[in-house]
Amino acid sequence: MVAAGRSFALLGAVQTTLILTITLLGVPLPVIGAEMGLNRSELIVVSAAYGLSFSGLLLFGGRLADRYGGRAVFVAGLLVFAAASSTAPTSSNFGTLALSRFGQGVGAALVAPSAMVLLRALFPDPDRYARALATWGGLSVLGATAGLVLSGIAASIVSWRWMFAVPMVVAGLALLHARRLPPARPTGGRVALDIPGAVLATCGVTLLSFGLVMTDGHRWSSPIVTVSVACGVALLVAFTAVEARGRAPLLPLAFLTDRRCAAALVIIGLSATATAVVCLFLALYLQQIKGWSPLATSMGFVPYAVALLMVGRLAGRLVERLGAAFVALIGMSLAACGLLSLARLDPHTPYATGLLPGLLALPTGTALAFAAATVLAVSGVPASQMGLAGGAINTAMELGPTVGLALVSALTATRTGSAPDRFAAMSQQYAGAFGATGLAAATVAVLITLSLATTSTAEPSRRTA
Repeated sequence: MVAAGRSFALLGAVQTTLILTITLLGVPLPVIGAEMGLNRSELIVVSAAYGLSFSGLLLFGGRLADRYGGRAVFVAGLLVFAAASSTAPTSSNFGTLALSRFGQGVGAALVAPSAMVLLRALFPDPDRYARALATWGGLSVLGATAGLVLSGIAASIVSWRWMFAVPMVVAGLALLHARRLPPARPTGGRVALDIPGAVLATCGVTLLSFGLVMTDGHRWSSPIVTVSVACGVALLVAFTAVEARGRAPLLPLAFLTDRRCAAALVIIGLSATATAVVCLFLALYLQQIKGWSPLATSMGFVPYAVALLMVGRLAGRLVERLGAAFVALIGMSLAACGLLSLARLDPHTPYATGLLPGLLALPTGTALAFAAATVLAVSGVPASQMGLAGGAINTAMELGPTVGLALVSALTATRTGSAPDRFAAMSQQYAGAFGATGLAAATVAVLITLSLATTSTAEPSRRTA
Protein backbone atom coordinates (compact mmCIF):
# COMPACT_ATOMS: atom_id res chain seq x y z
CA MET A 1 0.00 0.00 0.00
CA VAL A 2 2.89 2.35 0.82
CA ALA A 3 4.49 1.67 -2.58
CA ALA A 4 1.18 2.32 -4.34
CA GLY A 5 0.76 5.55 -2.41
CA ARG A 6 4.20 6.77 -3.44
CA SER A 7 3.60 5.85 -7.06
CA PHE A 8 0.26 7.64 -6.98
CA ALA A 9 1.96 10.73 -5.54
CA LEU A 10 4.50 10.63 -8.38
CA LEU A 11 1.83 10.24 -11.06
CA GLY A 12 -0.28 12.95 -9.43
CA ALA A 13 2.67 15.36 -9.40
CA VAL A 14 3.24 14.70 -13.09
CA GLN A 15 -0.44 15.21 -13.98
CA THR A 16 -0.57 18.45 -11.98
CA THR A 17 2.58 19.65 -13.75
CA LEU A 18 1.16 18.89 -17.20
CA ILE A 19 -1.82 21.14 -16.51
CA LEU A 20 0.30 23.71 -14.68
CA THR A 21 2.37 24.06 -17.84
CA ILE A 22 -0.71 25.23 -19.75
CA THR A 23 -0.97 28.38 -17.62
CA LEU A 24 2.78 28.72 -17.15
CA LEU A 25 3.03 31.88 -19.26
CA GLY A 26 -0.38 33.37 -18.43
CA VAL A 27 0.61 36.23 -16.12
CA PRO A 28 4.09 37.06 -17.57
CA LEU A 29 2.95 37.02 -21.23
CA PRO A 30 3.12 40.84 -21.55
CA VAL A 31 6.66 40.77 -20.12
CA ILE A 32 7.67 38.12 -22.68
CA GLY A 33 6.21 40.21 -25.48
CA ALA A 34 8.16 43.28 -24.43
CA GLU A 35 11.38 41.30 -23.96
CA MET A 36 11.26 39.56 -27.34
CA GLY A 37 9.45 42.25 -29.29
CA LEU A 38 6.47 40.01 -30.09
CA ASN A 39 3.20 41.27 -31.53
CA ARG A 40 -0.24 40.19 -30.32
CA SER A 41 -0.59 37.33 -32.81
CA GLU A 42 2.81 35.90 -31.88
CA LEU A 43 1.94 36.06 -28.18
CA ILE A 44 -1.28 34.19 -28.86
CA VAL A 45 0.63 31.43 -30.67
CA VAL A 46 3.23 31.19 -27.87
CA SER A 47 0.47 30.92 -25.30
CA ALA A 48 -1.56 28.37 -27.28
CA ALA A 49 1.22 26.20 -28.82
CA TYR A 50 1.33 23.81 -25.86
CA GLY A 51 -2.41 23.27 -25.83
CA LEU A 52 -2.62 22.79 -29.59
CA SER A 53 -0.27 19.81 -29.72
CA PHE A 54 -1.49 18.50 -26.36
CA SER A 55 -5.16 18.37 -27.34
CA GLY A 56 -4.51 17.26 -30.91
CA LEU A 57 -2.44 14.19 -30.04
CA LEU A 58 -4.19 12.98 -26.89
CA LEU A 59 -6.42 10.35 -28.48
CA PHE A 60 -3.53 8.83 -30.39
CA GLY A 61 -1.35 8.98 -27.28
CA GLY A 62 -4.02 7.06 -25.41
CA ARG A 63 -4.14 4.34 -28.03
CA LEU A 64 -0.34 4.08 -28.00
CA ALA A 65 -0.50 3.48 -24.25
CA ASP A 66 -3.15 0.81 -24.74
CA ARG A 67 -1.00 -0.93 -27.34
CA TYR A 68 2.54 -0.63 -26.00
CA GLY A 69 1.90 -0.37 -22.27
CA GLY A 70 1.53 2.50 -19.85
CA ARG A 71 5.08 2.66 -18.53
CA ALA A 72 6.81 2.55 -21.93
CA VAL A 73 4.72 5.39 -23.37
CA PHE A 74 4.90 7.30 -20.06
CA VAL A 75 8.71 7.28 -20.17
CA ALA A 76 8.82 8.22 -23.86
CA GLY A 77 6.49 11.15 -23.24
CA LEU A 78 8.49 12.34 -20.25
CA LEU A 79 11.68 12.37 -22.33
CA VAL A 80 10.03 14.55 -24.99
CA PHE A 81 8.43 16.79 -22.35
CA ALA A 82 11.71 17.24 -20.45
CA ALA A 83 13.72 17.96 -23.61
CA ALA A 84 11.25 20.62 -24.79
CA SER A 85 11.11 22.14 -21.29
CA SER A 86 14.90 22.48 -21.25
CA THR A 87 14.99 24.51 -24.48
CA ALA A 88 12.17 26.92 -23.52
CA PRO A 89 14.03 28.96 -20.85
CA THR A 90 16.94 29.67 -23.22
CA SER A 91 14.67 30.87 -26.03
CA SER A 92 15.56 34.26 -27.45
CA ASN A 93 12.97 34.54 -30.20
CA PHE A 94 9.41 33.66 -31.13
CA GLY A 95 10.22 30.56 -33.18
CA THR A 96 12.29 28.81 -30.52
CA LEU A 97 9.83 29.51 -27.72
CA ALA A 98 6.79 28.47 -29.79
CA LEU A 99 8.47 25.23 -30.91
CA SER A 100 9.49 24.47 -27.31
CA ARG A 101 5.93 24.91 -26.14
CA PHE A 102 4.65 22.76 -29.00
CA GLY A 103 7.16 20.04 -28.07
CA GLN A 104 6.03 20.16 -24.45
CA GLY A 105 2.49 19.49 -25.65
CA VAL A 106 3.59 16.50 -27.73
CA GLY A 107 5.26 14.96 -24.68
CA ALA A 108 2.27 15.75 -22.47
CA ALA A 109 -0.09 14.05 -24.95
CA LEU A 110 1.85 10.82 -24.41
CA VAL A 111 2.24 11.18 -20.65
CA ALA A 112 -1.33 12.08 -19.62
CA PRO A 113 -3.24 9.05 -20.99
CA SER A 114 -0.45 6.59 -20.11
CA ALA A 115 -0.59 7.85 -16.53
CA MET A 116 -4.25 6.77 -16.47
CA VAL A 117 -3.22 3.29 -17.62
CA LEU A 118 -0.62 3.15 -14.82
CA LEU A 119 -3.18 4.36 -12.32
CA ARG A 120 -5.45 1.44 -13.16
CA ALA A 121 -2.56 -0.99 -12.72
CA LEU A 122 -1.66 0.56 -9.35
CA PHE A 123 -5.11 0.01 -7.87
CA PRO A 124 -6.66 -3.26 -9.08
CA ASP A 125 -9.18 -3.11 -6.23
CA PRO A 126 -12.30 -1.29 -7.55
CA ASP A 127 -12.97 0.69 -4.36
CA ARG A 128 -9.40 1.97 -4.02
CA TYR A 129 -9.32 2.73 -7.72
CA ALA A 130 -12.52 4.81 -7.46
CA ARG A 131 -11.06 6.81 -4.56
CA ALA A 132 -7.82 7.37 -6.48
CA LEU A 133 -9.77 8.52 -9.55
CA ALA A 134 -11.77 11.04 -7.54
CA THR A 135 -8.56 12.55 -6.20
CA TRP A 136 -7.05 12.47 -9.68
CA GLY A 137 -9.93 14.48 -11.06
CA GLY A 138 -9.15 17.44 -8.82
CA LEU A 139 -5.47 17.60 -9.77
CA SER A 140 -6.12 19.31 -13.10
CA VAL A 141 -7.87 22.41 -11.77
CA LEU A 142 -5.24 22.61 -9.04
CA GLY A 143 -2.49 22.52 -11.65
CA ALA A 144 -4.09 25.28 -13.71
CA THR A 145 -4.39 27.56 -10.68
CA ALA A 146 -0.91 26.72 -9.42
CA GLY A 147 0.53 27.74 -12.77
CA LEU A 148 -1.23 31.09 -12.57
CA VAL A 149 -0.05 31.74 -9.01
CA LEU A 150 3.54 30.59 -9.46
CA SER A 151 4.04 32.36 -12.79
CA GLY A 152 3.08 35.69 -11.26
CA ILE A 153 5.46 35.17 -8.36
CA ALA A 154 8.33 34.10 -10.61
CA ALA A 155 7.79 37.01 -13.02
CA SER A 156 7.82 39.49 -10.14
CA ILE A 157 10.79 38.12 -8.17
CA VAL A 158 13.16 36.52 -10.68
CA SER A 159 12.23 35.82 -14.32
CA TRP A 160 9.49 33.99 -16.20
CA ARG A 161 12.23 31.67 -17.52
CA TRP A 162 12.61 30.12 -14.08
CA MET A 163 9.06 28.76 -14.30
CA PHE A 164 10.29 26.09 -16.70
CA ALA A 165 12.36 24.64 -13.89
CA VAL A 166 9.14 23.13 -12.51
CA PRO A 167 8.35 20.83 -15.48
CA MET A 168 12.05 20.01 -15.89
CA VAL A 169 12.48 18.95 -12.25
CA VAL A 170 9.21 17.01 -12.07
CA ALA A 171 9.91 15.20 -15.35
CA GLY A 172 13.44 14.38 -14.20
CA LEU A 173 12.25 12.94 -10.88
CA ALA A 174 9.54 10.93 -12.63
CA LEU A 175 12.08 9.46 -15.04
CA LEU A 176 14.34 8.47 -12.16
CA HIS A 177 11.50 6.63 -10.41
CA ALA A 178 9.64 5.33 -13.47
CA ARG A 179 10.98 1.79 -13.13
CA ARG A 180 9.23 1.51 -9.77
CA LEU A 181 5.89 1.92 -11.52
CA PRO A 182 3.94 -1.19 -12.58
CA PRO A 183 4.70 -2.29 -16.15
CA ALA A 184 1.00 -1.95 -17.11
CA ARG A 185 1.52 -4.05 -20.19
CA PRO A 186 -1.23 -4.00 -22.81
CA THR A 187 -4.02 -6.50 -22.25
CA GLY A 188 -3.70 -9.10 -24.98
CA GLY A 189 -1.23 -6.88 -26.86
CA ARG A 190 -3.59 -6.63 -29.85
CA VAL A 191 -4.78 -3.02 -29.74
CA ALA A 192 -4.59 -1.84 -33.35
CA LEU A 193 -3.43 1.62 -34.33
CA ASP A 194 -5.86 3.53 -36.53
CA ILE A 195 -3.36 5.71 -38.42
CA PRO A 196 -5.90 7.40 -40.78
CA GLY A 197 -8.12 8.16 -37.79
CA ALA A 198 -5.16 9.46 -35.81
CA VAL A 199 -4.12 11.82 -38.62
CA LEU A 200 -7.66 13.12 -39.12
CA ALA A 201 -8.28 13.57 -35.38
CA THR A 202 -4.94 15.24 -34.71
CA CYS A 203 -5.17 17.65 -37.65
CA GLY A 204 -8.87 18.33 -37.08
CA VAL A 205 -8.58 19.09 -33.37
CA THR A 206 -5.41 21.16 -33.90
CA LEU A 207 -6.86 23.26 -36.73
CA LEU A 208 -10.16 23.81 -34.92
CA SER A 209 -8.36 24.79 -31.73
CA PHE A 210 -5.99 27.10 -33.62
CA GLY A 211 -8.84 28.86 -35.37
CA LEU A 212 -10.73 29.42 -32.14
CA VAL A 213 -7.61 30.63 -30.34
CA MET A 214 -6.95 33.17 -33.10
CA THR A 215 -10.33 34.81 -32.49
CA ASP A 216 -8.60 36.55 -29.58
CA GLY A 217 -6.74 38.79 -32.01
CA HIS A 218 -8.76 38.48 -35.24
CA ARG A 219 -12.38 38.85 -36.31
CA TRP A 220 -14.45 35.70 -36.74
CA SER A 221 -14.77 36.62 -40.43
CA SER A 222 -11.01 36.83 -40.99
CA PRO A 223 -9.48 34.14 -43.24
CA ILE A 224 -7.15 32.77 -40.57
CA VAL A 225 -10.17 32.01 -38.36
CA THR A 226 -12.74 30.88 -40.92
CA VAL A 227 -10.36 28.68 -42.92
CA SER A 228 -8.86 27.04 -39.83
CA VAL A 229 -12.23 26.37 -38.20
CA ALA A 230 -13.84 25.15 -41.44
CA CYS A 231 -10.94 22.80 -42.21
CA GLY A 232 -10.89 21.56 -38.63
CA VAL A 233 -14.61 20.79 -38.65
CA ALA A 234 -14.37 19.11 -42.07
CA LEU A 235 -11.53 16.87 -40.88
CA LEU A 236 -13.45 15.93 -37.73
CA VAL A 237 -16.51 15.05 -39.80
CA ALA A 238 -14.28 12.86 -41.97
CA PHE A 239 -12.81 11.36 -38.80
CA THR A 240 -16.31 10.43 -37.61
CA ALA A 241 -17.09 8.75 -40.92
CA VAL A 242 -13.82 6.78 -40.85
CA GLU A 243 -14.38 5.70 -37.24
CA ALA A 244 -17.94 4.55 -37.96
CA ARG A 245 -16.74 2.18 -40.70
CA GLY A 246 -13.33 1.18 -39.34
CA ARG A 247 -12.62 -2.26 -37.88
CA ALA A 248 -10.22 -0.93 -35.25
CA PRO A 249 -11.21 2.73 -34.75
CA LEU A 250 -9.07 5.16 -32.80
CA LEU A 251 -12.20 6.30 -30.95
CA PRO A 252 -15.05 3.75 -31.00
CA LEU A 253 -18.26 5.74 -31.35
CA ALA A 254 -19.89 3.48 -28.76
CA PHE A 255 -17.47 5.00 -26.28
CA LEU A 256 -18.98 8.46 -26.75
CA THR A 257 -22.58 7.28 -27.01
CA ASP A 258 -22.31 5.73 -23.56
CA ARG A 259 -24.56 7.97 -21.45
CA ARG A 260 -22.25 8.31 -18.48
CA CYS A 261 -19.14 8.92 -20.52
CA ALA A 262 -20.73 11.59 -22.73
CA ALA A 263 -22.15 13.43 -19.73
CA ALA A 264 -18.84 13.17 -17.84
CA LEU A 265 -16.89 14.66 -20.75
CA VAL A 266 -19.32 17.60 -20.97
CA ILE A 267 -18.97 18.20 -17.22
CA ILE A 268 -15.18 18.08 -17.47
CA GLY A 269 -15.21 20.47 -20.43
CA LEU A 270 -17.51 22.92 -18.66
CA SER A 271 -15.50 22.78 -15.44
CA ALA A 272 -12.29 23.41 -17.35
CA THR A 273 -13.95 26.30 -19.17
CA ALA A 274 -15.07 27.85 -15.89
CA THR A 275 -11.55 27.59 -14.50
CA ALA A 276 -10.03 29.15 -17.63
CA VAL A 277 -12.58 31.98 -17.76
CA VAL A 278 -11.94 32.99 -14.16
CA CYS A 279 -8.16 32.63 -14.35
CA LEU A 280 -7.98 34.76 -17.52
CA PHE A 281 -10.62 37.44 -17.04
CA LEU A 282 -10.19 37.92 -13.31
CA ALA A 283 -6.43 38.25 -13.75
CA LEU A 284 -7.07 40.91 -16.41
CA TYR A 285 -9.61 42.65 -14.17
CA LEU A 286 -7.23 42.82 -11.22
CA GLN A 287 -4.32 44.13 -13.28
CA GLN A 288 -6.07 46.37 -15.83
CA ILE A 289 -8.83 47.83 -13.68
CA LYS A 290 -7.68 47.42 -10.09
CA GLY A 291 -4.06 48.19 -10.95
CA TRP A 292 -2.67 45.17 -9.12
CA SER A 293 0.85 43.95 -9.85
CA PRO A 294 1.48 40.42 -11.20
CA LEU A 295 2.60 39.37 -7.71
CA ALA A 296 -0.50 40.81 -6.04
CA THR A 297 -2.68 39.16 -8.70
CA SER A 298 -1.08 35.80 -7.96
CA MET A 299 -1.63 36.28 -4.24
CA GLY A 300 -5.28 37.06 -4.94
CA PHE A 301 -5.69 33.53 -6.31
CA VAL A 302 -4.14 31.85 -3.25
CA PRO A 303 -7.54 31.28 -1.52
CA TYR A 304 -8.76 29.74 -4.79
CA ALA A 305 -5.83 27.32 -4.81
CA VAL A 306 -6.22 26.47 -1.11
CA ALA A 307 -9.92 25.67 -1.61
CA LEU A 308 -9.05 23.40 -4.54
CA LEU A 309 -6.47 21.56 -2.49
CA MET A 310 -8.70 21.07 0.55
CA VAL A 311 -11.78 19.99 -1.38
CA GLY A 312 -9.72 17.74 -3.63
CA ARG A 313 -8.64 15.76 -0.57
CA LEU A 314 -12.27 15.21 0.44
CA ALA A 315 -13.74 14.56 -3.00
CA GLY A 316 -12.89 10.87 -3.08
CA ARG A 317 -14.71 10.17 0.16
CA LEU A 318 -17.74 12.16 -0.95
CA VAL A 319 -17.94 10.30 -4.27
CA GLU A 320 -17.68 6.99 -2.41
CA ARG A 321 -20.45 7.89 0.04
CA LEU A 322 -22.86 9.91 -2.12
CA GLY A 323 -22.22 8.57 -5.61
CA ALA A 324 -20.46 10.22 -8.54
CA ALA A 325 -23.62 11.60 -10.19
CA PHE A 326 -24.86 13.34 -7.06
CA VAL A 327 -21.44 14.83 -6.28
CA ALA A 328 -21.22 16.10 -9.87
CA LEU A 329 -24.59 17.81 -9.42
CA ILE A 330 -23.45 19.46 -6.18
CA GLY A 331 -20.16 20.50 -7.76
CA MET A 332 -21.64 22.11 -10.85
CA SER A 333 -24.28 23.89 -8.78
CA LEU A 334 -21.59 25.40 -6.53
CA ALA A 335 -19.50 26.35 -9.55
CA ALA A 336 -22.49 28.11 -11.12
CA CYS A 337 -23.12 30.01 -7.88
CA GLY A 338 -19.49 31.11 -7.74
CA LEU A 339 -19.51 32.33 -11.35
CA LEU A 340 -22.81 34.18 -10.98
CA SER A 341 -21.44 35.83 -7.84
CA LEU A 342 -18.45 37.12 -9.81
CA ALA A 343 -20.81 38.33 -12.55
CA ARG A 344 -21.80 41.24 -10.28
CA LEU A 345 -18.36 42.88 -10.33
CA ASP A 346 -17.75 46.48 -11.35
CA PRO A 347 -14.65 48.73 -11.19
CA HIS A 348 -15.19 49.29 -7.46
CA THR A 349 -15.97 45.73 -6.31
CA PRO A 350 -14.01 44.99 -3.09
CA TYR A 351 -11.91 41.86 -3.02
CA ALA A 352 -12.92 40.50 0.40
CA THR A 353 -16.68 40.83 0.11
CA GLY A 354 -17.17 41.02 -3.65
CA LEU A 355 -14.67 38.59 -5.19
CA LEU A 356 -13.59 36.22 -2.45
CA PRO A 357 -16.95 34.42 -2.04
CA GLY A 358 -16.92 33.50 -5.73
CA LEU A 359 -13.25 32.54 -5.53
CA LEU A 360 -14.14 30.03 -2.82
CA ALA A 361 -17.41 28.66 -4.22
CA LEU A 362 -16.09 28.12 -7.74
CA PRO A 363 -13.04 25.95 -6.88
CA THR A 364 -15.10 23.99 -4.38
CA GLY A 365 -17.57 23.19 -7.12
CA THR A 366 -15.09 22.47 -9.90
CA ALA A 367 -12.99 20.21 -7.66
CA LEU A 368 -16.06 18.12 -6.84
CA ALA A 369 -17.28 18.11 -10.45
CA PHE A 370 -13.92 17.10 -11.87
CA ALA A 371 -13.52 14.31 -9.34
CA ALA A 372 -17.00 12.90 -9.90
CA ALA A 373 -16.89 13.22 -13.69
CA THR A 374 -13.54 11.42 -13.86
CA VAL A 375 -15.06 8.46 -12.02
CA LEU A 376 -18.09 8.50 -14.33
CA ALA A 377 -15.94 8.68 -17.47
CA VAL A 378 -13.99 5.51 -16.70
CA SER A 379 -16.79 3.54 -15.06
CA GLY A 380 -17.01 0.19 -16.80
CA VAL A 381 -14.10 0.90 -19.16
CA PRO A 382 -12.09 -2.28 -19.85
CA ALA A 383 -8.36 -2.28 -19.18
CA SER A 384 -7.64 -2.35 -22.91
CA GLN A 385 -9.32 1.06 -23.32
CA MET A 386 -7.94 2.85 -20.27
CA GLY A 387 -5.49 4.86 -22.36
CA LEU A 388 -8.34 5.83 -24.68
CA ALA A 389 -10.37 6.97 -21.67
CA GLY A 390 -7.46 9.04 -20.41
CA GLY A 391 -7.05 10.62 -23.83
CA ALA A 392 -10.76 11.46 -24.06
CA ILE A 393 -10.80 13.00 -20.56
CA ASN A 394 -7.78 15.17 -21.25
CA THR A 395 -9.09 16.14 -24.69
CA ALA A 396 -12.32 17.40 -23.10
CA MET A 397 -10.21 19.24 -20.55
CA GLU A 398 -8.24 20.96 -23.33
CA LEU A 399 -11.00 21.63 -25.85
CA GLY A 400 -13.43 22.93 -23.24
CA PRO A 401 -11.48 26.12 -22.47
CA THR A 402 -10.48 26.63 -26.13
CA VAL A 403 -14.06 26.51 -27.39
CA GLY A 404 -15.53 28.11 -24.29
CA LEU A 405 -13.19 31.11 -24.19
CA ALA A 406 -13.74 31.80 -27.89
CA LEU A 407 -17.53 31.71 -27.53
CA VAL A 408 -17.60 33.69 -24.30
CA SER A 409 -15.28 36.34 -25.74
CA ALA A 410 -17.47 36.67 -28.83
CA LEU A 411 -20.66 36.92 -26.76
CA THR A 412 -19.30 39.58 -24.43
CA ALA A 413 -17.13 41.60 -26.83
CA THR A 414 -19.82 44.24 -27.37
CA ARG A 415 -21.32 44.10 -23.88
CA THR A 416 -20.59 47.65 -22.75
CA GLY A 417 -24.14 48.96 -22.29
CA SER A 418 -24.08 52.58 -21.13
CA ALA A 419 -20.64 52.30 -19.55
CA PRO A 420 -19.37 55.78 -18.61
CA ASP A 421 -15.68 54.97 -19.22
CA ARG A 422 -13.25 52.37 -20.46
CA PHE A 423 -12.81 50.68 -17.08
CA ALA A 424 -16.56 50.31 -16.63
CA ALA A 425 -16.86 48.87 -20.14
CA MET A 426 -14.14 46.28 -19.48
CA SER A 427 -15.76 45.38 -16.16
CA GLN A 428 -19.07 44.77 -17.90
CA GLN A 429 -17.39 42.48 -20.42
CA TYR A 430 -15.64 40.46 -17.71
CA ALA A 431 -18.83 40.27 -15.66
CA GLY A 432 -20.67 39.10 -18.76
CA ALA A 433 -18.10 36.35 -19.28
CA PHE A 434 -18.63 35.08 -15.73
CA GLY A 435 -22.39 35.32 -16.06
CA ALA A 436 -22.55 33.48 -19.40
CA THR A 437 -20.32 30.67 -18.11
CA GLY A 438 -22.32 30.45 -14.90
CA LEU A 439 -25.60 30.13 -16.78
CA ALA A 440 -24.12 27.45 -19.03
CA ALA A 441 -22.97 25.49 -15.99
CA ALA A 442 -26.33 25.91 -14.26
CA THR A 443 -28.41 24.79 -17.26
CA VAL A 444 -26.41 22.24 -19.25
CA ALA A 445 -24.42 20.55 -16.47
CA VAL A 446 -27.26 20.43 -13.97
CA LEU A 447 -29.59 18.82 -16.52
CA ILE A 448 -26.96 16.24 -17.35
CA THR A 449 -26.18 15.37 -13.75
CA LEU A 450 -29.87 15.17 -12.88
CA SER A 451 -30.36 12.62 -15.64
CA LEU A 452 -27.33 10.73 -14.42
CA ALA A 453 -28.74 10.50 -10.92
CA THR A 454 -31.04 7.73 -12.10
CA THR A 455 -28.20 5.76 -13.67
CA SER A 456 -26.08 3.49 -11.52
CA THR A 457 -22.35 3.85 -12.13
CA ALA A 458 -22.15 0.11 -11.67
CA GLU A 459 -24.25 -0.49 -14.78
CA PRO A 460 -22.43 -2.74 -17.26
CA SER A 461 -20.59 -0.81 -19.92
CA ARG A 462 -21.70 -0.94 -23.55
CA ARG A 463 -18.39 0.33 -24.88
CA THR A 464 -16.60 -1.80 -27.37
CA ALA A 465 -12.96 -1.98 -28.33
